[in-house]
Amino acid sequence: MIQEKKQEGTSQIVVFSLANEEYGVGIAQVQEIIRPVGITRIPGMPSFIEGVINLRGKIIPIIDLRDRFGLVKKDDDANTRVVVAEVSSQTVGLVVDSVSEVLRLQNDSIDPLPPTITNIDGEYLKGVGKLDRRLIILLDLEKVLTDLEKTTLEKMNKAMAEESPGTQAPKKESQSSAE
Repeated sequence: MIQEKKQEGTSQIVVFSLANEEYGVGIAQVQEIIRPVGITRIPGMPSFIEGVINLRGKIIPIIDLRDRFGLVKKDDDANTRVVVAEVSSQTVGLVVDSVSEVLRLQNDSIDPLPPTITNIDGEYLKGVGKLDRRLIILLDLEKVLTDLEKTTLEKMNKAMAEESPGTQAPKKESQSSAE
């Protein structure tokens, strides 16, 4: 659902950084922001899936966005955060360098990506938000993972839930019909 035409109004986005660039995702997809906690590694997963965490009884896969986007890996520090978000009806944690703010962007200040960028494995890029002198790269979280990767995560969640009866894989929650 790429919106090519500009709309009136505003969008609320959560702004975070990766490799000194600012990125944003719609606040409606973000459930919470947490500090990194003990990650259990899962063998056989793609390199950008760091493993899983137990978040209040739910098994949440953790995705390193630096690795997913082909950026140089970085050790966690005091600013590192995990953005817990809904991606294709699955709850996942996205490791980012830091989270700076939640802001409102005028929809008419969001531009589509230039054609030269959209041809370079940028299907998960939604557009660029302009705020004063800042450029914020807007992500389409639904496209950050391929269909195969989404299926792999879903199978992993089911397997983890079966192995650990005291925990549960995130359920596909039906949110309001306003989506």
